[in-house]
Amino acid sequence: MALLVIVMTTAACSRLTFVKPNPKIGKTESTGPTYDFKDSPEVKRESDVRDRIGLAQARLGTGQIDEAERHAQAALRMDPKSPDVYTVLGVIADQRGNSAQAGGYYAKAAELAPTQGIALNNYGAWLCGNGRAAESMTWFDRALADPSYRERASAMANSGACALQAGQLERAEKTLRAALALEPENPVALEAMADVQYRGTRYMEARAFSERRLAAAPASRDALRLASLIENKLGDKAAADRYAQRLRAEFPQTGPAQQLGEPSQP
Repeated sequence: MALLVIVMTTAACSRLTFVKPNPKIGKTESTGPTYDFKDSPEVKRESDVRDRIGLAQARLGTGQIDEAERHAQAALRMDPKSPDVYTVLGVIADQRGNSAQAGGYYAKAAELAPTQGIALNNYGAWLCGNGRAAESMTWFDRALADPSYRERASAMANSGACALQAGQLERAEKTLRAALALEPENPVALEAMADVQYRGTRYMEARAFSERRLAAAPASRDALRLASLIENKLGDKAAADRYAQRLRAEFPQTGPAQQLGEPSQP
């Protein structure tokens, strides 16, 4: 099944990547024998579930959350044991701002698919984004143990960023470098690596990762804040001020205490 990567904001110093299923809408992929749906109700039901998940995803993409939930709930009624349905319901709950409910859905998907990298990575990312970084490590390890999991750089980046949150700096750097070897422009890994280097007082290396991060994807509040801190340590006040100005302009909701304080230590 094809996958679509989406990014959910968390309380971490970086952004964590979630993935959700992306079935083709209105038809099944041709990956095996051709079935006659009239003679196979089970296959027809599975196709209907995939169609509903695809419709839910399409509605999410256009901001129609109520419609997305309607299709997802219809899919759930057809197949209450589909981990993909629970994943989409988790994304919907996240977009509604109901993190606790989203966590329940991600946990259920992981329970139903205990060896599926997608579900395990999603739940690990939710745990990390909700103050349970140390606990999330196990789930990322399990995701990476799935040999069929294609989004390995995503799980590695998440694992490294969350290891940083948990104070496991050696593990964080090792895992982040592995993620970047697979996907050199992964913004989660780049932002976390800039932070790792900053905490290690390797400011030139921190600058290099910070610049790569800001070139790879739209700036986050924490990426700009860290970039300003790095330039201050390197003695480039003009560059530090430019990043600080961007931070205030692009994230005006950020309070003064959050703007240029040191990264929070695990």
